[in-house]
Amino acid sequence: MLKRNTIAALVCLGLAPMAPAAEACTRALYVSDDGLVVTGRSMDWNDDMHSDIWLFPRGMERDGAAGPQSIKWTSKYGSLIVAGYNAGTADGINEKGLVANVLYLAESDYGAPIPGKPTLSISAWAQYVLDNYGAVSEAVDALKADPFTVLAPPLPNGRGAQLHLILSDSTGDSAVFEYIDGKLVIHHSKDYRVVTNSPSYDQQLAIDAYWKRVGGMTFLPGTVNPADRFVRASFLVGQLPKAVDKRIITALPDQKFAFQAVAGVLGVMRAVGVPLGYQGPADQPNVSSTLWRTAYDQRDMIMYFDSATTPNTFWVPLSKMSFQNGAPIMKLPLAGGKVYSGDASPHFEKVDAPFKFLSP
Repeated sequence: MLKRNTIAALVCLGLAPMAPAAEACTRALYVSDDGLVVTGRSMDWNDDMHSDIWLFPRGMERDGAAGPQSIKWTSKYGSLIVAGYNAGTADGINEKGLVANVLYLAESDYGAPIPGKPTLSISAWAQYVLDNYGAVSEAVDALKADPFTVLAPPLPNGRGAQLHLILSDSTGDSAVFEYIDGKLVIHHSKDYRVVTNSPSYDQQLAIDAYWKRVGGMTFLPGTVNPADRFVRASFLVGQLPKAVDKRIITALPDQKFAFQAVAGVLGVMRAVGVPLGYQGPADQPNVSSTLWRTAYDQRDMIMYFDSATTPNTFWVPLSKMSFQNGAPIMKLPLAGGKVYSGDASPHFEKVDAPFKFLSP
């Protein structure tokens, strides 16, 4: 059997058999010279996820939605999240500036449940982290003890829920959580700015190292495959200005938002996106069109949302939302072609109860 670093090198040269195709999501992290942090991601999927944006206050009683051994907790932090199928948390930020992004990883293997060990549905994995931790290092310290077994029920469209979890915080710290061969593997470093899907993250890093030697101004791989997108996103996010244009930040007199940095990150996300209507080869059924993109300004605490099916990017300042204990659960409806522009915080609606996490 070939060693992993040998496989990675062959993939870089286009000489290895193609790895299992995976959903084409991408995450990129930008850090400016003065400490501004913006996390961007694209959500690529093969059918409409009917995504809505939800606001969850502190103090919510939670259940891991994974049977009688489900882990239970009370949310320590409020969060603003994007749901998938209104059955799980796909993306989000909490009131401490911790961002969680869930991306597809075909190689995921969560292992079998262990008698007596708490369980957690994969649909609640990102929410568990947003509810409980305020920084990447805090989450890494807690989760490296492997406190629960992740259960991955089929998604509403019948596909397997094979995912990895990526975190970033307002200091620019970053971590990738993967279950490989039934074991939790954590990659933790401020240097880990870009994540895509297959292969596992150690191999993604090897592929990126190869292409950095080639040099992005010489040649960049251009397909929609995850490894190629990783290389392009890594090069492109590294080209963004590290000093943010103050004239653009103050474009609105009463709102000093980092529009230039956010626009740059969203530009990277668009550059590695997959067009709507993409029809790939029959042996790559899981490379899909980009449905939406998010960007999180983790200094000014703002979520930006960019749909691939509408012409407008809108934003939600967390400062205009209430995360207090006892505050209402709120939802911004997106499904069904809703269109917003600018500050969308006034359009949130109170709801009686949160969505139910997908259970095994």
